Amino acid sequence: MRTPEPSGFSLTRFFSTPGQLCRAVLPLLSLLVPTAADADPQKVWATGAYSFSDELGGFHITGASGIGTKEDPIVITEELNSATPVTLTIRTTKPIEAFGKAGEVANGIMYMRVEALNNSGQAWVEFQFELQEILDQPSVFGDGLSFDQRNKSPDNIVSSNFADFDRDFEPYDRLLFKNGKIDPLKTGSFEFLITDYTPRWTFYLVQDPRIPTG
Repeated sequence: MRTPEPSGFSLTRFFSTPGQLCRAVLPLLSLLVPTAADADPQKVWATGAYSFSDELGGFHITGASGIGTKEDPIVITEELNSATPVTLTIRTTKPIEAFGKAGEVANGIMYMRVEALNNSGQAWVEFQFELQEILDQPSVFGDGLSFDQRNKSPDNIVSSNFADFDRDFEPYDRLLFKNGKIDPLKTGSFEFLITDYTPRWTFYLVQDPRIPTG
């Protein structure tokens, strides 16, 4: 004897066999399961002795290359979708050895170029970078991390779109590019040297595009 179905809606009323029911339901379930194409884009890129991540959100890394020397700087290409600060997470992927061979160890000397696509819809009239050893806390002199603070007249800080720069130290390590502009859907490049005389496994680079205030 067939057991009566409970009152209310039932798919079995529309299919005579369990096989027909499965064949009908499985395609519907597949629409609810994320596929590889639906997954988040890659968040971690490794090059040289470091990895670079956009895991804290607000932007996307689209490429990474180089080992961090003056001849072969680490180049990070990225896309920023707003004019608000974003944070790049940097981790060592190889042993730490101060002043060791670049690419084989994390040696505390990193020549870097950031190529940022402005997809914010607003022109950027300044662009600031800030180094942090502890997330959301200013970098101080004692941590050894800076934009080459010991060099009082650096010649390796340049930008494709900004004519000048300022560096601020204590209690922050900040590098501000100014007197220029990056229009929407245009890319600007920034070159600088990061030094860390007491290298850590993880540190952060905050990037802050500025828009006109008036």
